[in-house]
Amino acid sequence: MKTISRLLSLIVVAAAGGVIALALNNYYNRRPHLLPAQASATNPLPVRYVSMSSASAPESASVSFVAAAAKSVPAVVHIQSKVEMEGQPTYNSLWDYFYGNAQRQRIEGMVSGSGVIVSGDGYIVTNNHVVEKAGTIEVTLADRQTYNATVVGKDAATDLALLKIDAKNLPYLEYGNSDDAQVGQWVLAVGNPYNLISTVTAGIISAKGRNIDMLPDNPNANLYPIESYIQTDAAVNPGNSGGALVNTDGQLIGINAAIASPTGSFAGYSFAIPVNLVKKVVADMLKYGAVQRAFLGVSIHNVDADIAKQAGLNSTRGVYVNAVEPNGSAALAGIRQGDVIMKIGDQDVNDVPELEEQVGKCRPGDNITVTVSRNGNNLNIPVVLRNIDGTTAVIKPNAPAVVTKVNELGATFGTVSESEKQKLNIESGVEVTGLTDGKLSHIGVGKGFIVTKIDHHKVNTPDDVKNIIQNKSGGVLLEGVYPNGMKAY
Repeated sequence: MKTISRLLSLIVVAAAGGVIALALNNYYNRRPHLLPAQASATNPLPVRYVSMSSASAPESASVSFVAAAAKSVPAVVHIQSKVEMEGQPTYNSLWDYFYGNAQRQRIEGMVSGSGVIVSGDGYIVTNNHVVEKAGTIEVTLADRQTYNATVVGKDAATDLALLKIDAKNLPYLEYGNSDDAQVGQWVLAVGNPYNLISTVTAGIISAKGRNIDMLPDNPNANLYPIESYIQTDAAVNPGNSGGALVNTDGQLIGINAAIASPTGSFAGYSFAIPVNLVKKVVADMLKYGAVQRAFLGVSIHNVDADIAKQAGLNSTRGVYVNAVEPNGSAALAGIRQGDVIMKIGDQDVNDVPELEEQVGKCRPGDNITVTVSRNGNNLNIPVVLRNIDGTTAVIKPNAPAVVTKVNELGATFGTVSESEKQKLNIESGVEVTGLTDGKLSHIGVGKGFIVTKIDHHKVNTPDDVKNIIQNKSGGVLLEGVYPNGMKAY
């Protein structure tokens, strides 16, 4: 169980121009809503004269950011992702309106964000939400050289993505150690807010291990987000997503990801993904092609005053084990319901986000020591971590979908995984992964629709669709299901 203190009337903004703003409204139990936030070169930048803020560093401050800025600016890039969006439905007649025969035009949009070069041969880290729906990705370096980028890997659970450009001898940022970062420490945020290239702002670390409940949680799709952000007051705005958070030595300690604001622009609260988690995700993508996620196998929540008293603790620090999954990592190691987890390895865990971050840096098969408080005594318990399937095996990436253009339907199709078929209770199917101005878009079919049968013939691959359509004349009967389980014909 996650517990967070929600900020009333604030907007949690994924800080990428043209992407999303998540509203935390006045209802504590309501999930944030997605709101469009346009910030592109076509929109004028709202410039205001302002007096110097009291938060500005005094001239007598001994710290200098010049060296850190000189190191980091050349290693931060501007990312522009072209995305295909669905326009508003239009209807040619009342008949079309009542029977859902909508025509939808495809609109090309642009998502603008930032990225950090992490190797001289062209690997770039950014946020998943910057490139998640991208058709093509263009990367502009600080010296204005432009490259097309390919996606090496994406991870929705951490909101991270790894890109590659064909370049050599690039400037890059060295990894720091986010575990050593301290509240009150000076940091720089480097990115491209409002398409203002290579912008540097300064602030301090305001908090660590912050959960803002921004990432989607979907156990049915094995999506368990990790949110343990570094909170800072360095100015971050739309377009900064994927940019660098660096220390005064110019080392990367985080990837900027979000802001909390009543307006959608910076209001003093920005959030970055800790670099120690970033390092692990990047290493997995390069070595395995997919993130190797380890699970402790416990249901947990933060320690409150009642639990602390019951467990004989002097403070509310730690994570309470509410339940233990049978045959999971914790159960097999001897961790029990009612234990309070105090440490993962040599790192203290004060709350749930910090525990999730520490476990998230591990892989299935890793041996760790979990320190728990039980009946007033501290116990060091060795644990072998396992994956979501309860094994220590490497999880292989999903095979890339084979996409075939079917001119007659105006669509591209991809294969559907066996787990998705089981979830939807279907035996066959291909997913609509893209649409043009063709027959499917004219009848209101959208991306994500899964075609299970064509003229009563099961289809499992794009080639199945192509073979059936090519041998047909006249109309065809399509049967399928939407991701929410609603069937259509």
